[in-house]
Amino acid sequence: MTGRTSNHLAALGFGRIALGAAFALGLSLATPAVHAQTIQELANYAGADRTEKLIAGAKKEGSVMLYTSLQIEDVNALSSVFQQKYGVKLNVWRGSAEDVRQRAIVETRANRNEVDIFELGGREMESLHREKLLSAIKSPVFADLVPQALSPHGEWTGTRLNVITGAYNTNLIKKEDVPKTYEDLLDPKYKGKLGIEAEDEDWLAAIVTEMGEEKGLKLFRDIVAKNGMSIRKGHTLLVNLVASGEVPMALTVYTYKASQLITGGAPIALLGLQPAVARVNGIGVAAKPAHPHAAILFYDFVLGQEGQSILQKREFTPTNRKVEELPKELRVTFSDLPKLLDEKDKWSKIYRDIFAARAR
Repeated sequence: MTGRTSNHLAALGFGRIALGAAFALGLSLATPAVHAQTIQELANYAGADRTEKLIAGAKKEGSVMLYTSLQIEDVNALSSVFQQKYGVKLNVWRGSAEDVRQRAIVETRANRNEVDIFELGGREMESLHREKLLSAIKSPVFADLVPQALSPHGEWTGTRLNVITGAYNTNLIKKEDVPKTYEDLLDPKYKGKLGIEAEDEDWLAAIVTEMGEEKGLKLFRDIVAKNGMSIRKGHTLLVNLVASGEVPMALTVYTYKASQLITGGAPIALLGLQPAVARVNGIGVAAKPAHPHAAILFYDFVLGQEGQSILQKREFTPTNRKVEELPKELRVTFSDLPKLLDEKDKWSKIYRDIFAARAR
């Protein structure tokens, strides 16, 4: 603005530019304040007509832009119902959670407010909170969610749980040979049969913290030293390799992807090693959404019973207790996302040192 002001001073004279600059400054200060107030009012509104107000505003806005790491077929399952119900178009940009995070940061620095709402892994959502890219939202549906779905700052909320556990190929591993504990994986009969995803350091952190860090890290170092470990990038790839038999047994697959394959008749079953690790995926409204009514409407829809039932049918574990409770027979520990962000370098290095550097 300084350069533009000096050019105007030279061309138009001090009096005219002073008036123009004052007017422009007033607009630049007033517009964001009104916008922020609107977002805050919408986010906090708890009246009985909340949904009606959101629908009316969303219809005027016409569309909403979602940035997500969800597989496109899962997004389509949500968008088809949302669009038909509310008459609001859901536009989608899909990428890996880290790609979405980076895109959002770059766009914000360029003052491009293109995204209205995010649905990503909890670690990336927590990072967006720290970058001040999210709005705090209060929704009446919060009372129905598991406690772990609610963040203390209120800027993102858990939509689904990616429960990480092991899986094996039922054609290659006999039922009587399935390990019952992580310590069982030291048995030489598993040599050359084990696989793991390349970046599951939060899983490792949660498991060894519960075991006792020193004891747990020694156990996994010994497992890799004795029996090797195949490292694969991507949970979808890894679980498909288990189904095909290329990786007979994997330690870290998403239960929903394994369940989808089991439903489809693939020769795969879950190991059920305890504890399983739950990674919360969440939803959050952008700090400066172009379509605030539509964004909050989609937010409430995904967290409510209808959206959560759609996710459940896709074999996800929903966070809404009215749709599904966590299985009581499955002991689950949750990733400590803020701590993992603070200690990311530590656990990434440990994970590489144990698995990638020593794998064979």
